[in-house]
Amino acid sequence: MQVRNGHKSAMVVAAGMVALLCGNCLGDRNSDCIKPYAKNPRYWQYRGEPVLLLGGSKTDHIFLLDDLKTHLDELAGVGGNYVRNTMSQREGLELKPHKRLSNGKFDLKQWNGDYWKRFANCLKWCQERQIIIQIEVWDRFDYSQDQWQNSPWRPGNNVTYTNQQTGLAEKYRDHPWRDKHPFFHAIPGMSRYKKQYDTIRRFQEAFVDKMLSYSLDYDNVLYCMNNETSTPVAWGRYWMRFIKEHAKAKGVEVYVTDMFDDGWNPQSSAKIRQAFDDPKAYEFMDISQVNSRTFNEAHWVNIKWLADQAAKHPRPLNNTKIYSDGELGFGTGTPIDGVERFWRNLIAGCASCRFHRDGAGIGLNDIAKACIKAARKVEREVRFWQVRPRMDLLKDRRQDEAYLTARPGRDYMLYFTDGGSVKLDLKKHKGEFTLRWMNIKTGDWAAKTRITGGKEVTIAAPGKGGWTATIVKQ
Repeated sequence: MQVRNGHKSAMVVAAGMVALLCGNCLGDRNSDCIKPYAKNPRYWQYRGEPVLLLGGSKTDHIFLLDDLKTHLDELAGVGGNYVRNTMSQREGLELKPHKRLSNGKFDLKQWNGDYWKRFANCLKWCQERQIIIQIEVWDRFDYSQDQWQNSPWRPGNNVTYTNQQTGLAEKYRDHPWRDKHPFFHAIPGMSRYKKQYDTIRRFQEAFVDKMLSYSLDYDNVLYCMNNETSTPVAWGRYWMRFIKEHAKAKGVEVYVTDMFDDGWNPQSSAKIRQAFDDPKAYEFMDISQVNSRTFNEAHWVNIKWLADQAAKHPRPLNNTKIYSDGELGFGTGTPIDGVERFWRNLIAGCASCRFHRDGAGIGLNDIAKACIKAARKVEREVRFWQVRPRMDLLKDRRQDEAYLTARPGRDYMLYFTDGGSVKLDLKKHKGEFTLRWMNIKTGDWAAKTRITGGKEVTIAAPGKGGWTATIVKQ
């Protein structure tokens, strides 16, 4: 009896030690996880250090790439540390999340092991390279038009439920911005909710729960609920709460947000404004849509407005998509437009910048690589989380010619979109400064010189094209 009681006591002590050790592990993990920077919450910190997120990739659903390891190494090799990962439903039949049976139909109660193994590998390989992965849970384009025809969620494609049980139709031909799909209205309290949609939501919850069973084990993950949603905010907020509650139950600290379709015109977006007014729910902002439809100085006006709103309740502004290259009808623009948006975002104080995938962006082509390399080198001279936009210090500036961020008297970063010349007000700051030019086209340092403060100093770019200058007090 004594032995048995002693054995039981030993088990209790051992269990207590395991609980303590696990608690310590979680504590360490939470202290190291990606989170707003303690000294400047408009930026991120990772493993206790401030970090600027820069990226580009050739696809959005990066975890399904066959050559993922090579692509991640390519990104990390130029200083990139940020990827976007949509939980894609649009790949071929063999790469859907649910199991496909021998009869060709899907069973929503079973999983496709290959899909989830690829996801697990992506999380692991990103963490090994200290790459932050921003997951988008739902992408409306995966559930409409041609993509719906091969979707496991379409009743005709699965053995799990019927049209009558769910209210789902066999076709949704409208563009998803029209928001006609019941899939995105399955939350009680939404104006178009119906009781039969509960069946859909149960399987949606199972899908997100499966995703979290992998992702909550990693400290390098951010969560965005939707890709450019036009659905009422109740949809995204439900999933934000769902993820936070699951993370809390596991003792894990995570950060969530949503991305709104009308963010390209932020000052007129009611959804953007409500998100800014609720920092506890929207712990960071994904403002990617501002990087389409507007160009040049108009883009700066929008991005600066967003930065000013973020300053009221400081939190990171992420750009997981910078459009360019495709010149599509909605205003993607050229590669030059993408490069300019990238640098304006950095000047404005954004926490992340990633070039959108090939076709609608420049992905990780040579232009994108040069930009990421250049920004990473500039960051070593001027820490972005220590400076603020100071356009008031520029004189004789033409529209869209140059942009400035600074910690006056100590360090400045000046960006020229296409060469040019401006005056920098250093009248209050005497002494010597080192001016160093960065060629954005190549990602290499160029000329280096000294300038004297105590006056207005003319700064002229070495030539046409994009240039940055770091100006640092001796």
